[in-house]
Formats: sequence, C-alpha cells, structure tokens
Amino acid sequence: MSHGQSSCGVFGIFLGFITGVIWLLLAVLGTTSDFFVLLGLGNLGNILTILIALIGFLAFIIFGLFVFKVAWRRCRK
Repeated sequence: MSHGQSSCGVFGIFLGFITGVIWLLLAVLGTTSDFFVLLGLGNLGNILTILIALIGFLAFIIFGLFVFKVAWRRCRK
C-alpha cells in the first residue's frame, strides 16, 4: 500500500457511503425502532437504534470524505 492511498476501489468507497446513508435513514425514519419493538426489545431497541444512527452517520462522513478525495484527485489529473 502506498503513502496514504486506500486499497479500496472507487466502487467500494461509494458503496460504503451509500450503506451509511441507508442505515442513517432507516434509523431516523424509525424503521429500526419499529423492528426492535416488533422483536420485543423495548428500551434496548432505542439504544440500538441510536447506535445504528451513529454508525450510519460516521460511515456517511468518513466514506463521503473518501469519495470527495478520490473525485478531487481524478478531476485534477
């Protein structure tokens, strides 16, 4: 692996970005909390929903930054 370069391709990075967006939307729109209520988890479901939203947000930010960096490098060539 070279200096500061990712071993993932552009498709992998973009897939991580889209996955983060999907998990964040599922948590924000209440789909995950409804699923956890269906399973009967109650308050634990709320904590898990917050964790899923946090992980989705972090994936959105981190992979979004990678997508921006790759696009920036390709536009400058």
